Amino acid sequence: MNKLAIQNKSSDDLPTGKTGAVELYMQGLGKVAQNAARVLASAETEQKNFALEAIASKLLGSAQALAEANSVDMEAGKARSLDAALLDRLELTPARIQGMVDGLLQVVELPDPIGEISDLQTRPSGIELGKMRMPLGVVGIIYESRPNVTADAAGLCLKSGNASLLRGGSEALNSNLAIAKCIRQGLLEARLPADAVQVVDTVDRAAVGAMLVMNQYLDVIIPRGGRGLIERVANESKVPVIKHFDGVCHVYIDKAADLVMAEKIAFNSKTNRYGVCNAMETLLVHSDIAAKVLPGLAMRYKKEGVELRGCERTLEIISDVFAATEKDWYEEYLAPVLSIRIVNSLDQAMNHITQYGSSHTDSIVTEDKGVADRFLREVNSSSVMVNASTRFADGFEYGLGAEIGISTDCLHVRGPVGLEGLTNQKYVVLGNGQIR
Repeated sequence: MNKLAIQNKSSDDLPTGKTGAVELYMQGLGKVAQNAARVLASAETEQKNFALEAIASKLLGSAQALAEANSVDMEAGKARSLDAALLDRLELTPARIQGMVDGLLQVVELPDPIGEISDLQTRPSGIELGKMRMPLGVVGIIYESRPNVTADAAGLCLKSGNASLLRGGSEALNSNLAIAKCIRQGLLEARLPADAVQVVDTVDRAAVGAMLVMNQYLDVIIPRGGRGLIERVANESKVPVIKHFDGVCHVYIDKAADLVMAEKIAFNSKTNRYGVCNAMETLLVHSDIAAKVLPGLAMRYKKEGVELRGCERTLEIISDVFAATEKDWYEEYLAPVLSIRIVNSLDQAMNHITQYGSSHTDSIVTEDKGVADRFLREVNSSSVMVNASTRFADGFEYGLGAEIGISTDCLHVRGPVGLEGLTNQKYVVLGNGQIR
């Protein structure tokens, strides 16, 4: 398969009639990934850790090459008029390259879940019954922009004993292939199969369609990107999917909040970084303290260039605010835009979150423990916080060694998906000659 990295073409530029060739190519990747997964499943922790350290070293030593590959993608992205949020996700700054290295080294320090036996108990028959953690097998990841996902996903899959098949977006192909080269070198140094981590090297969109029906080779697919991508994967995949659609995250400032703390959290949750799924998109404020907290916050937001859209009562308290529409409450802006709504009670705040939220991350600022406890129990999101910025909803911050994605589903795993989320359990029985 010819690499298309230099041209960075979209699938629209490719010759027609190539779908069959792409499917054969993808199935070939799946077969070798499946073979590599069997080797990884039995690899010792020390060998996996050696590979992770080797990959981190290669990334650090290739920082200049990574930056050069990324600059090609950035220039092509600007030429294609990618929006600011996508360009932000695409950029590999020195700090983000270091972040990939730090994430891999953090995974090294994490306990290896594979082979761990839990809940061991002796049954009346005399047998010992427990549960052992095992890899999922081959993990397929489909993602847009964010070349750092290539390293994060490879590291987490490797430590959890899974082979990975990574299909990044065409906009990041040069960056992803440069990272993949470092990963391959690290795996070879550790004497592990180089095919344990494979980056799809075609930008033909038929590759995504092929992945979605490769249930004979893939054990799970994790999509990371916009709603269009995730909806397509969820609707068409014959492979089990771990997903979240949107990051419509809320901060609710309760009437019992420390207002200085509330302002810091609400400001950070929105402005720390805009193009990420854990940024706050809607601010909810109790009516009793709205007139005290909103004017100062609005001034800080405006200095930062954040456009404010508010409910009718918000417009009465602060000026230079656009009237929010019903659509705004559902919106994941991924941009310097914020919706503000004044509510009369905790229940009204939670009802708003239930109706308009995406079950991603929601935070309350309050000094009332009873109110905080109710919020923790009753808000059904994958991360629920008290007196903390929504920006902490992140695998690296949770000590998971970065993350492979965030799940807002209710089955298997929820929230940032780290090592344990990439494993399953099987029952194991230890006997001493017992028969039934």
